[in-house]
Amino acid sequence: FFRRDGRFFVRTDGPGGTLADFEVRYTFGVYPLQQYLVERPRGHLQALSIAWDARPAAEGGQRWFHLYPDETIDHRDELHWTRRQQNWNFMCADCHSTHVEKRYDAANDAYATAWSEISVGCEACHGPGSAHLAWAARKGDDPTRGLTVQLDERRGVTWTRDADSGRPERTRPRTSQREIDVCAPCHARRSQLADGYMAGALFADHYLPALLEAPLYHADGQQRDEVFVWGSWLQSRMHQAGVTCSDCHDPHTQRLRAPGNAVCAQCHDPATYDARSHHRHPAGSTGAQCVECHMPRTNYMVIDGRRDHSMRVPRPDQSVALGVPNACNRCHREQDADWATAKVRSWLGRDATGFETFATAFHAAERGAPDAARRLAEVATDAAQPAIVRASALRRLGTIGAYDAVAVRRAVADTDVLVRLAAAGVGSIVPPESRGALVSLLDDPNRAVRVEAARVLAEARVSLPAEAQAAWQRAAAEYVATLRFNADRPESNVALGGFHAVLGQTEQAEAAFAAALRIDPAFEPAYVNAADVLRAQGREAEAVAMLERGLQQAPGGASLHHALGLARVRTQQTEAALQSLRRATELAPDVPRYAYVHAVAMHSTGRPTAAIALLEQAVRRWPGDRDIGLALASYQAGAGRLEAARRTVTMLRERFPADPDVDSLASQLR
Repeated sequence: FFRRDGRFFVRTDGPGGTLADFEVRYTFGVYPLQQYLVERPRGHLQALSIAWDARPAAEGGQRWFHLYPDETIDHRDELHWTRRQQNWNFMCADCHSTHVEKRYDAANDAYATAWSEISVGCEACHGPGSAHLAWAARKGDDPTRGLTVQLDERRGVTWTRDADSGRPERTRPRTSQREIDVCAPCHARRSQLADGYMAGALFADHYLPALLEAPLYHADGQQRDEVFVWGSWLQSRMHQAGVTCSDCHDPHTQRLRAPGNAVCAQCHDPATYDARSHHRHPAGSTGAQCVECHMPRTNYMVIDGRRDHSMRVPRPDQSVALGVPNACNRCHREQDADWATAKVRSWLGRDATGFETFATAFHAAERGAPDAARRLAEVATDAAQPAIVRASALRRLGTIGAYDAVAVRRAVADTDVLVRLAAAGVGSIVPPESRGALVSLLDDPNRAVRVEAARVLAEARVSLPAEAQAAWQRAAAEYVATLRFNADRPESNVALGGFHAVLGQTEQAEAAFAAALRIDPAFEPAYVNAADVLRAQGREAEAVAMLERGLQQAPGGASLHHALGLARVRTQQTEAALQSLRRATELAPDVPRYAYVHAVAMHSTGRPTAAIALLEQAVRRWPGDRDIGLALASYQAGAGRLEAARRTVTMLRERFPADPDVDSLASQLR
């Protein structure tokens, strides 16, 4: 970094990897770190990967540091400062500035991004201020003071303690989400659907929030990736009890309402909870701090420690059973989870229990357990669960391809937008004859729900009633608009291309895939989806050429090798196909579909022994994968290995007790 003629510069590797001087236009952030923005051609503001540690020197600060210290990031890496993952216009601006308008010009790949304030100002949380200024000038008696949204959910409310249990109770139930929704746009992991959000508007009308999904969260709901705090908070007992953000935080000073354990003592009796009999640690020690046990901190961006707001009870027993982290071993790193579990049992005479009870169901789904669908359906239909938990359970049902009619029907009629959003999102696994149940979501008050419903109902649109077709057309137009709003991202262009393809609009689909590749010539899904559209038109040679072109740009692309293998199967290039399919499994060993297809191809080309061996390995790794199990049993039976086939079918019947294909195979083996 250096100065020249009163301006600030950095000498670093540019988009081609060559060292050059670039002017630093903005300092971005205040504390605990500051980043620096370089303006590239066509209005692209890019964040450098070298940042300034603004913490005091005594805390290790006052130094330059790299945001990816353990990785080699060159100009070809998506995390390089010149690439799209470091683009301020898309990644950062909407949360860190006020009234941002992205203004992306897709035809020229150019931004003319504008904002009212470069920082987070009053209007970010209170809405337009002109009426407030008018109120202040006339000093009238308007109780709203001219503010767009009234963040008054705490007004006149106090927290008392129940005389018998000592538990905190709100003197008046919280009946709205206004304050939390105002905080959500910047404190949630979400994608943006449109510009124009103002305080008081519906959060899900402008944003598509992430649910409690892997790899963002651990199976028990603890933060894993950089999810900020909203998703953690919504699953907490505190949120269910009516606590709002400003019960603990002063939004104007950005400080806690009270220091240390005193912030918790606003509601919780310190004689009971701020005592060694509760926390089991010496007074004043780290372990005696409420947040260390109930809000463990994870560092993001190397030095930015953020606490998990799910406010959970430490559960080392779940670390042992489910492999999730726990607060105890974050401090006691020299010990293991078994030690921590034994300590808790010695204190309580049992394992600890907490408010969050969905971990075993989510973990079952992640490992492909036979009862995963049943467990998830129970969570999804349990009214006592927080809405984000029910929504996440339904989303996970969709991920494992398990349709539960009761869960979907209840979710469509749920009063919480997150649950309805999950219902729309799993529409693709709803049987075509049952998708009419999703029609009401096309007119949902929230754009996120409407566009998800439009996407999943696209294939069924012609079978909808006339009035529903009109609703679909409106929602589909909104869906296309959200994708065009995010046309600066290759994934949005691929989604747009896929939508056009479903509608039979092949020219528009091909144009959208081409747009994705102009933004990122190495974006694998664009090649795979473009090839699929070409194949559907009978243009098989062009599809193969498209995939080969993709492999020139991304030679390690497992999805490209897999798609090319399938294309070569169709063109009867047997040995080349097997080579491509095998390479896909080598590059992506955690994708069960690749292993399954490779084994099927081996079997169909006269290699049954090798195919069975591949599937036996796969079924041990993914015991809950139905297709792998069925193929293995069928191939074992065909090879005369009837006892092995019967054992495989027995396993399948345990996992899929009502599956007609499993029943049919079992009958054949009797």
